[in-house]
Amino acid sequence: MEEGKPLTRRDFLRGTAYGALAARFPAVPGEQAEAQAKAQVVLIRDERVIDESGRINPNVVQEMLDQGLCRLMGEENPLQAWKRLVKPSDVVGIKSNVWFHLPTPNELEQAIFRRLIDVGVKKANIGIDDRGVLQHPVFKASTALINVRPLRTHHWAGIGGCIKNYIMFVSSPWLYHADACSPLGTIWSKPIVKGKTRLNILSLIRTQFYNRGAHHFDQRFVSEYKGLLMGKDPVAVDAVGARLLQLQRVAHFGEDRPLDQPPTHIFVADTKYKLGVSDLRRIDLIKLGWMENVLL
Repeated sequence: MEEGKPLTRRDFLRGTAYGALAARFPAVPGEQAEAQAKAQVVLIRDERVIDESGRINPNVVQEMLDQGLCRLMGEENPLQAWKRLVKPSDVVGIKSNVWFHLPTPNELEQAIFRRLIDVGVKKANIGIDDRGVLQHPVFKASTALINVRPLRTHHWAGIGGCIKNYIMFVSSPWLYHADACSPLGTIWSKPIVKGKTRLNILSLIRTQFYNRGAHHFDQRFVSEYKGLLMGKDPVAVDAVGARLLQLQRVAHFGEDRPLDQPPTHIFVADTKYKLGVSDLRRIDLIKLGWMENVLL
């Protein structure tokens, strides 16, 4: 691919699953890309977040969430950062993910819940749910959403990220599996979610970087990356997440093994549905904390 040529759908599909992302992420952005930069994503890692017995430390999770959000929002105090996202009068749905093998860590859900309470949101106006969001009274009345889930590979979508996490906001999720889940972006225009998402978080505390087949899970392909990835742009967060999964596969296998599907839904969410930025040259990735084997 020629230097400076825009990322295209063909690039996304060419060769291995993340060929285009691999070509673009390491490059130093040019002047034009810098001028167009409009998405910011924060990566924060802490080696203490998983203890020697494999348990997640809730205090460290809270510290990571606070530090990452402060940097994202340009604030020194985490409560001030949250106040820029939500108001005490908001009804807030925390859209989680309950996949048995790698769910959203409860410690992360509770860290978000705690900060919402701290900024004055009523407990009764906060809900945490995944598969029951269409029936959940808080989500039905929500004025704000926090989108949080683990990063993993996915049989139909290539990766399970922030864009994919909203598939439970439709009554027939299977209808969105065509063309590597490219229609996922349409969900974000549904009234139950449109314009409500204040923050997108990918839990990288543990990631699944490889799978084959529907619902496949193998502990050998789980990385204790010990991080959080957050941003206001779900497409940018997912684009960086997709790149990380690729680099984790390369580190593990010595090559980029293709997945069942390339994550074309990320590109389509940008170019067709205008949900955010998929071009890694136009994403400002800020890295905080523990840098050992950061890969990105």
